[in-house]
Amino acid sequence: MAELRRTTWCGEVKQELVGTQVCVAGWVDRRRDHGNVVFINLRDRTGNVQLVFDPGFDASVMSTAQDLRLEYVVAAKGTLVNRAPEAVNDKIPTGHFEIKISQVVLYAKSEALPFQLEAAEKVTEELRLKYRYLDLRRVAMHRMMKLRHELVFSIRDYMNNLNFYEIETPNLSKSTPEGARDFLVPSRMNKGTFYALPQSPQIYKQLLMVGGMERYFQIARCFRDEDLRSNRQPEFTQLDIEMSFINEEDVYDVCEGLMQRLWKQFLNIDLPRPFRRYSFDEMFCRFGSDKPDMRFGLEINDVTPVFAPIQIGFLQEILVASGKVGALCVKNKIFSRSELDHWVDRVTKEFKSKGLIYVRFNEDKTPTGPLAKQLPATFFEDMKKQIPDLTEKDTLFIVASDFDDAWDILGKLRIELGKTLQLIDKNRYEMFWVTEFPMFEWNKEEQRWDAKHHPFTSPNAGWRDLPLKEVKARAYDLVCNGEELGGGSIRIHDAQTQAAVFELLGLSPEETKQKFGFLLEAQQFGYPPEGGIAFGVDRLVMILGGTESIRDVIAFPKTQKGSCLMMETPSEVDQKQLRELGIKVL
Repeated sequence: MAELRRTTWCGEVKQELVGTQVCVAGWVDRRRDHGNVVFINLRDRTGNVQLVFDPGFDASVMSTAQDLRLEYVVAAKGTLVNRAPEAVNDKIPTGHFEIKISQVVLYAKSEALPFQLEAAEKVTEELRLKYRYLDLRRVAMHRMMKLRHELVFSIRDYMNNLNFYEIETPNLSKSTPEGARDFLVPSRMNKGTFYALPQSPQIYKQLLMVGGMERYFQIARCFRDEDLRSNRQPEFTQLDIEMSFINEEDVYDVCEGLMQRLWKQFLNIDLPRPFRRYSFDEMFCRFGSDKPDMRFGLEINDVTPVFAPIQIGFLQEILVASGKVGALCVKNKIFSRSELDHWVDRVTKEFKSKGLIYVRFNEDKTPTGPLAKQLPATFFEDMKKQIPDLTEKDTLFIVASDFDDAWDILGKLRIELGKTLQLIDKNRYEMFWVTEFPMFEWNKEEQRWDAKHHPFTSPNAGWRDLPLKEVKARAYDLVCNGEELGGGSIRIHDAQTQAAVFELLGLSPEETKQKFGFLLEAQQFGYPPEGGIAFGVDRLVMILGGTESIRDVIAFPKTQKGSCLMMETPSEVDQKQLRELGIKVL
């Protein structure tokens, strides 16, 4: 087979090259056969350019051109010329030029594709993921991969300029309790033992601080065996950062500078600094979330005082048990009965709530809805004391339960109402810090305290004198448009505090030695005060790329069931491999 060496990318032909010989290579994107002349749009990752095949040049070249079909792979050489004025295509950057072909090489033919690239948005995501290598040929996917590359390149440049070392840490590590399930890897050489893929480089980056590295970062691969959703994958990439001899302000300064750089570089938006800061308690009380989307209002109102004197059986049971009643007030919206039933159904089934109460008002401000007959005549005025801007044109959605559960449900409902009612300004970027997280959270299923972040997070000063539910952590999250971009904390650096936290989490001295003995030992040899943060690289690309699914920014993602339709994984392995590992599948 003859070979032609590419001299020019399809999307980069320009006026200075007109009249010269150029060679391009790529895939046939479109073809038009006019009988005596064949026009081919050739595509590579930079764009496409029009090729012109004229029998006046060479009969064999024309014969090859007539056989070309969509997605055939070719290289073509010819003279770059300006198109005739009436043939100019201003919709593409190369629309003023075309190449009159004198040589062509067909490298590979293509069967009919399982879906047309230009119609990919109309087919199921499952089909696109099964043929992901075809999906990646689309312009939209090229842009995402290019954005991801440029973002990571920019991060590395920024961190290098701040004197950070990029250091790789192991992927075969130890199983430790960090919040999610580990992916385990059996050891052939030590049968019956397992490595764990890292949920994050948490332990290693702390040990790097013990090692005197002082400023570390890594574009790290992480693995968590947990339930998936649109912005979560079992394997993902994070920007991991750790620093010694710092406090929260140092972390904020580094991170705000990085975000300011990325938003300016990729969106041409100037983020004002310093970023706003809110406590966890304020965010949860207002929005039912520690990562609220603040591009729209619809805040949660505590209407417990309104319902306290109303003798409605199930509500009184909740209030007697120290529960709360919260409400969302949807302004100037009269929902139809079918719409209301839809929201009740979603809240009970999707959000696992015991129920959703709705209240509408007549023109005389009397309430309507399932509980209307049990509400007093003064209900509107009583509610207006809690929601000052309430009008008879508004609709109330009300949830009663334990405070955490009720506000969590209302927070999820708030987001879905915001999307459905188009309340969200998608041209805004609301970025802020959430601080003062609870140090511990109660695990109802196992009846014990868990670490809100991880067990190495430092509690605030004076924590030993407080009830566990009131202890705050020196932890912080950076939030943008309802997504947690990154989270981190100042770490515990003395062995006594670390041992006390482990004990409160129900870990015995034997367990802590088994799981974290190396860390506790390191704390005996000059452990510096330190802290850090980790950012989800995939989520950063997702937000900067303007998509709502993390699968759109990963070259080969998994489905929401954790499978790869293209590689057909996870898959069974043969018995010989299992015997070598000393494993039997039950």
